[in-house]
Amino acid sequence: MDRVRAGEVELCVESLGSPGATPVLLVAGHGAQLQWWDDDLCAALVAEDFFVVRYDNRDVGGSTAFEAAGEPDIGALLRGEPAEVAYTLWSMADDAAGLLDALGLEDAHVVGASMGGMIGQCLAIAHPARVRSLCSVMSTTGAPGVGAMTADTVRELIDLDRRITDPVERDVATARRFASPGFAFDEPSVRARAARHYARGEPVGGVARQLAAMLASGDRTDALHALAVPTLVVHGDADAMVPVDGGRATAAAVPGAQLLVVPGMAHELPPAVWPEIVGAIVALARRADVRR
Repeated sequence: MDRVRAGEVELCVESLGSPGATPVLLVAGHGAQLQWWDDDLCAALVAEDFFVVRYDNRDVGGSTAFEAAGEPDIGALLRGEPAEVAYTLWSMADDAAGLLDALGLEDAHVVGASMGGMIGQCLAIAHPARVRSLCSVMSTTGAPGVGAMTADTVRELIDLDRRITDPVERDVATARRFASPGFAFDEPSVRARAARHYARGEPVGGVARQLAAMLASGDRTDALHALAVPTLVVHGDADAMVPVDGGRATAAAVPGAQLLVVPGMAHELPPAVWPEIVGAIVALARRADVRR
């Protein structure tokens, strides 16, 4: 792993594969570190002749922390009231563009999951020349009420957070509760990933500041209508964190977007679906590269 300057921040980044291969930028979700993108999934992309770049977003892992900004007023943001935020998703998209600059990459295929999908959308809107293709996974458009958790889901997450103080055990319990009903739950892998996450450290308030960035960044629907970037939208039909209507809205907003709904998949990427998703990403990238 390296730490590189990307605009106003330093980002912790890891690259895999040959630098001469086709670049693909993997953007992690809310509170997730770069290892959320499993080593074997990355290896599957490398085997398809991709140069894989995964990184920690700002305020997580080894990237620049914004602890001096304090914790935002999430309640006010949820009520639609004015509240100060440290940054927005658009700032995080600028980080991704700056990372491409730092790595000497003119552009890349961009795959983002959850909040990472939102960042990928912002990157394609604000820096379209940097995005060869966009794969938005289990994400949404920012439109009010679309891809939103139910009140019951929010209460369950709050309850888990209050009842379980050990962060690794809390992550495992949350993953088990919201696991994909159509696939086996791999507790050892979930536990190992959580342990690696907390061993690397987590900025105080970073998860809240990233949530505030999502809440403060607005509806991207109109801007997505203007995209000319080849786009694939992937979503599970059992996703309780970002329900599938968020994926459907994203695909409907981007002209010509392909929608892949995975039966039985929740807010995760079970290993059993990797061949299908990697195949779809490869097909998208090849179609996009033919158009260049």
